[in-house]
Amino acid sequence: MRTVPLRRFYRGLLRQDDLVFDVGAHVGTRARAMRAAGARVVALEPQAPFTTFLRMTLPDDIRLVEAAAGGAETLAEMAVSSLHPTVSSLKAGFVEDAGATHGFDHVRWDRKQQVQVTTLDRLIAEEGLPRYIKIDVEGFELEVLSGLSQPVEMVSVEYLPGLSGLTQAVIDRLMELGPYRFNPVTGENGAFLWAEWRDATATRAWLDSLPATARSGDLYARLTGSELPG
Repeated sequence: MRTVPLRRFYRGLLRQDDLVFDVGAHVGTRARAMRAAGARVVALEPQAPFTTFLRMTLPDDIRLVEAAAGGAETLAEMAVSSLHPTVSSLKAGFVEDAGATHGFDHVRWDRKQQVQVTTLDRLIAEEGLPRYIKIDVEGFELEVLSGLSQPVEMVSVEYLPGLSGLTQAVIDRLMELGPYRFNPVTGENGAFLWAEWRDATATRAWLDSLPATARSGDLYARLTGSELPG
């Protein structure tokens, strides 16, 4: 998503001084866009060299946590792609499953990195309850949410049409936490796909209907009864 549409999108999503967690910050594009929208941002990124770049370039008022999020505070081994580091993953079996999926056939995970893992509950204890959590962690979304024990007003996760079972499991977990409704953003469009937010059943059906060759994107979940700015 280009910088200007991304910032415009977040201005329509966030309010001034909203606390947000950016889980899987990568090079910080979304963290900066959320900060530009007025949010207070905590950015999580465990992977070198991204952490070095973020330490040097993020605004001082964005807190950088050099860790992944998961179900427990621990150390974990990340499968890393040297040529495509944004698809490095902590998810057990992701390399095998993704390697056989459209869009990942050119990716090779050729090394490992040990990373620190924290939990969303720990971050909440330190920072407070966020209004929004963005999660982009290459198949590890369910594990991230297993470390969250209370509903958050809004959550987004990356969805991969060729691995829709991962997103189906995320929907199940979110519905355990609270009454969520859903709306996807396809690719880098910077706009919601649906005019109205849909329930879990309709969202699952939509995911099941996607061909494996469809574009990936982000699935947003919003607690029933919550309102967007404006």
